[in-house]
Amino acid sequence: MPKTSRRLTVHPLTLREVEVVRVVDLTPGMRRVTLTGEQLRAFTSANGFPQPAFDSPGFDDDIALYFPYPGQSEPVLPVQQEGGLSTPRGPRPLSREYTVRRWNPETGELDVDFVKHGIGVGTTWAYRARPGDRIHLTGPTSSKAFPVGAEWLLVAGDDTTIPAITRLLDELPEDARAQVFVEVAEESHRRQVRALPHVEVTWLVRDGAEAGTTTLLVDAVRSATWWDGRPFAWVAGERTAVRDLRRHLVEDRGMAKTDIEFTGYWRRGQVVALETDEAVPDPEKSITPFDKLHDLTELIAPIAIRTAVELDVPELISRGVISVADLAARAGADERALGKLLRYLHALDVLTETEPGRYGLAPMGEVLTVEFMADYLHPAGALGREMLGIHGLTESIRTGRASYASVTGRTYADARAEQDYEDRYLERLAELQSALAVSIATSDLLKGVEHLVIHSDGAGAQAGEFVAVHDDLRVTICALPAQADWLRRDLPTTVPEEQQRARVGVVEQSVFEPGPASDAVLVSRAFKALPDLDAAHALRRASERLLPGGRVLLIEEVFDTDDLDEHDGEADLLALTVHGSGLRTVAELDAVIARAGLARSATHTVGWGTSVHELVPADSR
Repeated sequence: MPKTSRRLTVHPLTLREVEVVRVVDLTPGMRRVTLTGEQLRAFTSANGFPQPAFDSPGFDDDIALYFPYPGQSEPVLPVQQEGGLSTPRGPRPLSREYTVRRWNPETGELDVDFVKHGIGVGTTWAYRARPGDRIHLTGPTSSKAFPVGAEWLLVAGDDTTIPAITRLLDELPEDARAQVFVEVAEESHRRQVRALPHVEVTWLVRDGAEAGTTTLLVDAVRSATWWDGRPFAWVAGERTAVRDLRRHLVEDRGMAKTDIEFTGYWRRGQVVALETDEAVPDPEKSITPFDKLHDLTELIAPIAIRTAVELDVPELISRGVISVADLAARAGADERALGKLLRYLHALDVLTETEPGRYGLAPMGEVLTVEFMADYLHPAGALGREMLGIHGLTESIRTGRASYASVTGRTYADARAEQDYEDRYLERLAELQSALAVSIATSDLLKGVEHLVIHSDGAGAQAGEFVAVHDDLRVTICALPAQADWLRRDLPTTVPEEQQRARVGVVEQSVFEPGPASDAVLVSRAFKALPDLDAAHALRRASERLLPGGRVLLIEEVFDTDDLDEHDGEADLLALTVHGSGLRTVAELDAVIARAGLARSATHTVGWGTSVHELVPADSR
């Protein structure tokens, strides 16, 4: 989720069952299905957990609909829990995400518009749906308000974005200024939209060309007249077009990345239909590029892919450098050796060979140009550099200690000490903090707190959300010098945020030093790198200067041994190789808390199932 100037609201994760009440064809290429049901109101789940009423305040809110696997009559569903949803793994639910076109809380009706867009499980369901049919949904997981500080909007998308764009136009204020570009398959797919005096809507018609094969949208935005004032861009649709539009806006138009909201709704690729039903994808044969890329994490394949990212091959090809000779020259590589790598990547379906010695990006190769994925795979990336530790797994398993230094020549702490890397690492963490920080800020966790001390790598983003919601709250961030330097630069600098900034301070100290006196101390994911004795010592020091009635709010990932998850296992092994530690079980975390002289008074679930442990001195209970 990119960091933008749109305020975020986080919703609880709730599974709901609804019923189809109307089906209307809006155009030859779009069908509206209207849903309703008692579970769109506040209700109690079958296993006894109270759930809030459905809400959708954002024009681009998404919900997930759940469908049966081919040949099955009932869908695989997530299980409602007190703090969120538990997802089965064998098999996983078959779901697709769609935009909330309209939500009317008075009538309890929810409109979802489906694009007739090739072979798809959701499209097929919609075009076979009848009143009385029932379906399950979850979401929206979060909603975003209109951007702050924008003087005009640039909106661009293809057929799949029409529900969001038409809802945006319905909800814009009368004096809004916007340029809107919409690509559709044919003239008959154009929609009547709300006319506003300062909004220009341009329809781009493919005239029979396959979706995802034209440059209509990119060309139209490139040639658009650029208005005066600060713009905000909302760009969505096919991922390759979205990527190219974002590059144009950043590199050619000079827009700040935080003023661009971009979402790849779909990616052009091969979908194989069932032999028994040509309108339904075969789930065994129709694997998405992201899923297939994940499956290629086996020795030579992932190393070759990471080498390509390190040499910038996917990025170069996406910019038109396609011959082996030109790629070798730009990448600083041996032409013969690079040819071998490209040939292998072609065999993996990462690349296509357009003609002998010339290559293009297959759908998986396109994924490698996504900024987050490239950062994760590049050995110098904010996430990729930490991932290097996994190469020492054998040593760590034998010794029980960190092996990062044997792989890279120095400890991970030494690597983090480089200011440039520390800045990039903290920036990446900050991008992931908004949803959790908003959930904490809007809960009762900070009720009555006048001064909060934070120990967390994501402290800047967290503090910004906290003071934005709580007018009387002061925050002190405790961080080591390299972190403190970046956090000071990351704090809000614009009006009215400068008033909020004045209530946030940064002090240079470690988690092992007691901070200033406060009503509460938030310690977030700070102990993964620490052995138990050190973690208990840090937790004890964090609580030393609590004011009477004060408490520690602890967020720490744990390993759930009753519900094994491969991603938890990956995080556990990586922490072992990098820090010599790992994820603690619930019992192990309880032992650390007790050793620190604290006791858990309550555990709160916020956001998307994150547990916040409320701790108080053991002798005060």
